[in-house]
Amino acid sequence: MRLTETQGMSSTAAPRPSRLERVDWERAARELDEDGWSRLGPVLSAAECRALTALYPDASRFRSTVDMIRHGFGRGEYRYFAHPLPPLVAALRGALYAQLVPIARRWAAALGASLEYPPTLAAYLERCRAAGQTRPTPLLLHYRSGDYNCLHQDLYGELAFPLQVVIPLSQPGRDHAGGELIFSEQRPRRQSRATAVVAPAGTAIAFANRERPVRGTRGVYRVQTRHGLSTVTRGERFALGIIFHDAR
Repeated sequence: MRLTETQGMSSTAAPRPSRLERVDWERAARELDEDGWSRLGPVLSAAECRALTALYPDASRFRSTVDMIRHGFGRGEYRYFAHPLPPLVAALRGALYAQLVPIARRWAAALGASLEYPPTLAAYLERCRAAGQTRPTPLLLHYRSGDYNCLHQDLYGELAFPLQVVIPLSQPGRDHAGGELIFSEQRPRRQSRATAVVAPAGTAIAFANRERPVRGTRGVYRVQTRHGLSTVTRGERFALGIIFHDAR
């Protein structure tokens, strides 16, 4: 899927020409294989970041709001978009899925899983609907000073696409301090390894959301992965999360 430009519409309603074509997808695949995450590069302009952030106070755009401290998830808040998704979010979701699905297929084959990922997001969401997963999962996350997100996995039902994407909408150093993305992996018979990632506003970061295959001396083994956010120490941080499977 390619994002196209439409004139005379707002930043959230008018997908701009795709910057995904500039991504070095061979590099991204290699980094996802080796480290479980990859900085894809800038995919949203500053104006698009501001426009998406400006949607947050409008409760009518979202199906639910989660107070993280209430559920023991950390501290902060996030909101899942309702249907219809903002066209910019829907276009990004479809275009990113098309680029990441070959990696998902390769990982499933390496792990011996009998999972099938169709070539388009629309076809995959049909499978989600057949499994009773009908609620959209793209979301906006909002953190203030003192907020954080515990390490977790975003699994919402029987079907779970093995990769997802986060795009910071706030500029580190200017809008906030702290709030680094944290990726954690647990390899068999080893202690966990964590990586902290800082990225400019508008930069997409793809990562494994549950597990990935790693080749060792005795063959392929599963590496369990989790992600979260370190404590925001100053200011306010927004981010767009793009999850490809829908929820029950």
